[in-house]
Amino acid sequence: MDMELIPAPVHVVDSGDFGDEGREGFRLDPSTTIAATPGTENTERWLRATLGAAFGLPLAPGGEDAANTIRLRIEPALEPEGYRLSTGTGRSIEISGGSPAGVFWGAQTLRQLLGPEAFRRAPVSPGSRPSIPFTDIEDSPRFPWRGMMLDVARHFLPKDDVLRYLDLLAAHKLNVFHFHLTDDQGWRIEIKRHPRLTEVGSWRSRTKHGHRASELWDEAPHGGYYTQDDIREIVAYAAERHIRVVPEIDIPGHSQAAIAAYPELGNTDVIDTTTLSVWDTWGINANVLAPTDNTLRFFEGVLEEVLDLFPAATSPFIHIGGDECRKDQWKESPAAQARIEEFGLANEDELQSWVIRHFDTWLTARGRRLIGWDEILEGGLPAGAAVSSWRGYGGGIAAAEAGHDVVMCPEQHVYLDHRQDGGAEEPMPIGFVRTLEDVYRFEPVPPGLSEEAARHILGTQANVWTEVMQNRARVDYQVFPRLAAFAEVAWSPLPASAERDFTDFERRMTTHYARLDALGVDYRPPNGPLPRQQRPGVLGRPLEGPPPNV
Repeated sequence: MDMELIPAPVHVVDSGDFGDEGREGFRLDPSTTIAATPGTENTERWLRATLGAAFGLPLAPGGEDAANTIRLRIEPALEPEGYRLSTGTGRSIEISGGSPAGVFWGAQTLRQLLGPEAFRRAPVSPGSRPSIPFTDIEDSPRFPWRGMMLDVARHFLPKDDVLRYLDLLAAHKLNVFHFHLTDDQGWRIEIKRHPRLTEVGSWRSRTKHGHRASELWDEAPHGGYYTQDDIREIVAYAAERHIRVVPEIDIPGHSQAAIAAYPELGNTDVIDTTTLSVWDTWGINANVLAPTDNTLRFFEGVLEEVLDLFPAATSPFIHIGGDECRKDQWKESPAAQARIEEFGLANEDELQSWVIRHFDTWLTARGRRLIGWDEILEGGLPAGAAVSSWRGYGGGIAAAEAGHDVVMCPEQHVYLDHRQDGGAEEPMPIGFVRTLEDVYRFEPVPPGLSEEAARHILGTQANVWTEVMQNRARVDYQVFPRLAAFAEVAWSPLPASAERDFTDFERRMTTHYARLDALGVDYRPPNGPLPRQQRPGVLGRPLEGPPPNV
């Protein structure tokens, strides 16, 4: 059966394989009801809100035995995120899931089966009655961690844009939202005990336009932050969609916004930190946190509020960054050198490891797990910490072989800020060319990894860094359609990279573009950017040739 589903399901039974079971197809119409058993209430609400709006139907509650009913139920025998979607007798459709999440992913498949109009907010064809021929789908994900990281520190996205991206993740069966909330260029989360983090740290006076070597500036002040109630709403919205949220608070690098707000956090014995402002350009910043007791207590206070806003059920992992921490100031700082001597550390790398270990112990005592970028391996890593492998496969391989859990997100393959084509029309071209096909052929588990180490690969994640993405439209352009290919890599049991049927994926994308159109996604068209999507004259940093496999 040709269903044009993305991501591709594990198993589809063709209508001709059913035999004479007396089963019919399913038609959505004014008499359609929803029968939800305990544990499926979130999906019931979601279906009523989305399909009800798209087709102008009430989708009233109904009994399990009623005809023309969408039946939702938990079936523990299925894998936790697995589901079965099948048409039954009486023009009904049944979605069974191994958990509430499995039922929800089945509902996402139902929406795709009902056609692109199911992705609109109001009916464009009044009286339209989409139908599904009788079918049977059995499906479950390859990886438990299927994520996207969104950087809102470099360019702030309003709360409604974040909620919209949670819907887009859910539509692609992605279940982790890595929320990059702090960096040199902005602090985006309200911390009540330290109000200057947002009063000062959430705004910069101007912004470098394009790559850091560009001579162009956007002179308008840029900023914004999420109140604690905004954060609670985002987390609740994600939980309704069975998406875990991983907040990132950068320690000890990428911290100039925090130091600008509270100068005592910086290396005051090396520079006059009172002269620092929120950074207005891009690159790796030398102004890092001082490894003092004051800094530790300050960020413990920050994290206490973060843990309250991101409950353990939704956010078992807390990301503390740890990447690109320049050690220049620590080498010059008498206080940092005294710290190295005090704890018998070998060098500045071990000093960073000491900071990471401190927060690992602190988070573990509160029932959370620390995760950081692969630089946290340098100087030694606590046993329970997990690693986001971004500089390539190497860090993830080393971490997995050492018994650490790993999320594979190598920049050479799944950094969606990298350009999508080698043409001159690409807006502010950054990095290597990563086409839709390149992303589709990405393999999260590197060859040669031992079987035991491979079990430590939690999954994979696409990262969206927003230095040159000033607004939602630019984020859409970089993320889509490549996120659709990534979602299939993360969910579906694909063959080896070279053997994947990209032609079939492209064919299915024809229908998926219509879904993205209905959702208002400003994706890159297959034939190249539209004139309004280009940014002529704005300098990027393209890297030529194939990316290194490191």
